[in-house]
Amino acid sequence: MLVIVGRIGRAHGIKGEIGMIVRTDEPDLRFADGAKLVTTSKPPRTLTVDSSRWHSGRLLVKFVESPDRTAAELLRNLEVQAEIGEDERPEDPEEFYDRELIGLKVRTTTGDEAGEVIDVVHLPSQDLLEIRRPGGNAVLVPLVEELVPEIDLDAKYVTVADRPGLLDPEGAEVVPSEPGDAGR
Repeated sequence: MLVIVGRIGRAHGIKGEIGMIVRTDEPDLRFADGAKLVTTSKPPRTLTVDSSRWHSGRLLVKFVESPDRTAAELLRNLEVQAEIGEDERPEDPEEFYDRELIGLKVRTTTGDEAGEVIDVVHLPSQDLLEIRRPGGNAVLVPLVEELVPEIDLDAKYVTVADRPGLLDPEGAEVVPSEPGDAGR
């Protein structure tokens, strides 16, 4: 199964290195020398990692297929995927692959059925679970322990600690921005 592990950023220097926007918790494994990655472009391209290194907090990757800056720039903004075995799991038991979460049933901490996970949205600050609610509406829930206290892959469910407005945006509490703003 192919899993997105990064997005190719801008070229670095003249020898074909690129800055990688990492989308994996295992960059040293996924971008190891010799690793084969597949682009999400049409048609997909296979790229072979020639070398990778950390520089000023950023992962720089050199692909065999990008021998110079010009070739590296042509790869910019492409997402790259790694082949991951169906039964492979991240080393950290608190981490999950997107494919493991999509399709899980969602219930609240009180046991009420709350929908199904239909996607995992990756933002720079945090990940979000996209949940299709009964009735078809979708909501986004931050994937943090306070709001998602339990993920049980064996039982195929996610528990969400519902808060006003989290699973039902219409039920959100309105908080005035300044004293005296209520009722305006």
